[in-house]
Amino acid sequence: MRKCPYCDFNSHAQKSDLPEQAYVAALLRDLKADASYISGRKLNSIFIGGGTPSLFSAGAIATLLQGIAEQTDLSDSIEITVEANPGAVESKSFAEYREAGINRLSLGVQSLQASALKALGRIHDPQEAMDALSLARKAGFDNINIDLMFGLPDQTPEMARQDLLAAIDLNSEHLSYYQLTLEPNTSFYNSPPPLPEEDHLWQMQQQGEGILADAGFEHYEVSAFARPGDQCRHNNNYWRFGDYLGIGAGAHAKLTLPGGKVERLWKHRHPEAYLAEEQGFIKGQRYLEQDDLILEFMMNALRLCQGVEADLFEANSGIRLSEIETLRAHAVDRGLLVPAENRLCATPMGRRFLNDLITLFSS
Repeated sequence: MRKCPYCDFNSHAQKSDLPEQAYVAALLRDLKADASYISGRKLNSIFIGGGTPSLFSAGAIATLLQGIAEQTDLSDSIEITVEANPGAVESKSFAEYREAGINRLSLGVQSLQASALKALGRIHDPQEAMDALSLARKAGFDNINIDLMFGLPDQTPEMARQDLLAAIDLNSEHLSYYQLTLEPNTSFYNSPPPLPEEDHLWQMQQQGEGILADAGFEHYEVSAFARPGDQCRHNNNYWRFGDYLGIGAGAHAKLTLPGGKVERLWKHRHPEAYLAEEQGFIKGQRYLEQDDLILEFMMNALRLCQGVEADLFEANSGIRLSEIETLRAHAVDRGLLVPAENRLCATPMGRRFLNDLITLFSS
């Protein structure tokens, strides 16, 4: 296996057999070590992502889910997602993943145009992506997300339109539609490909939102579109600044402790260091100060197209709403925040210039 040139996830090229049994055992020990953080709480979602988790066998996934169920209290309606690539090797395991307990599939399609897939360094072709959707349906999946990018090398607005229409024809319940960005520590960042101009990127985004709306998708987050009732519960929890636990190499967690303090912690990034477990799984941790809490809440909540209830700010940050009243008024005056007392919500201009809006809450 090789890493895609745009990917900045904590993924590593496969050079030998996967140590899946050892890794799953480590994940469950990691969870046990963090048990105190989730005491008395139910898990409402599980997201198995980052890198290519579907390279693990269905047996390994089943062992992991069984171990999680034994250590935690699972919601009766829990959402369990696994990320997968639409190649033939992974697609053949979909039925076994479904039997193991996975009930939501997220497919990294990225494009349905052969030239774009080649430019992105993807190892599947358009037909394999279409076949993957068919196999997922036959396996019993009725909640499928497709990842699709725009702003690809040498892509025109018309090419982006055709790509999106082809993706919509796959009839998934959810579609993540986002712009290719050049992230540090990636091959594309070091050797940038020819990308579309800014006005073409904006055109792609605007036309994409219109096409998806006409197809019956609700635009509920900056880059997330869902059919009615099919929003991703796991990611909604992030955006609403809810708590989450992270296990695995490079995993991050955000947790509210008794007394109201909010802690972030992260695990050893490299799989070898994680598996070595010489000093425990946790690489670092810190408590969020007031400025951090304000900024991080806004970075997440203002991504939601309908925003959030204003009182969620105090509930999930522990800070009185009055503490940000001046900052909030400034954002309203700039036309970036909706002037509603009971909601924190970006205006259409605020969503377009989201970084500018968030910056207003950084001091």
